[in-house]
Amino acid sequence: MILIGLDPGLACTGWGVIAADGNRLGHIANGQIRTDAAAPLPDRLVALHDALVDMLLRHRPDGAAVEEVFVNANPQSTLKLGQARGVILLAAARSGIRVGEYASRLVKKAVVGTGAAEKAQVHAMVARLLPGAKIAGSDAADALAVAITHAHHLASAKARARIVA
Repeated sequence: MILIGLDPGLACTGWGVIAADGNRLGHIANGQIRTDAAAPLPDRLVALHDALVDMLLRHRPDGAAVEEVFVNANPQSTLKLGQARGVILLAAARSGIRVGEYASRLVKKAVVGTGAAEKAQVHAMVARLLPGAKIAGSDAADALAVAITHAHHLASAKARARIVA
């Protein structure tokens, strides 16, 4: 199963694509989508959408996972993050991809073992779980962590379904 993880942001959206076979994980690709801070908001949202659609068509994931919005001290930043997240959810849904949503603390706990992990710890664990992957930056590492979390949750759900059946 091919899964994509997305770490939403208006300035920079991280993305990471992995292959998951039960608990076996493999790195396929990762990167960051950046928008021009000088451009008007609608143009930035279109640029984000178009880049996401291109990437989804290129990798054809079976599923997607997105980090949930957290509330910043600055309401404007939270609003912009929510708008970028809406574009991400729309692009995935219009591509026919089911989306899982995960809180940042849950992702950190799933990958590092503690919900209070620092970005550097997440990056280090992602690199360890996906050996040989050249990670494009902290946003891409976060996106890969979201994809890994989704893979583990899907594997657990399948195992539970087998036990019940």
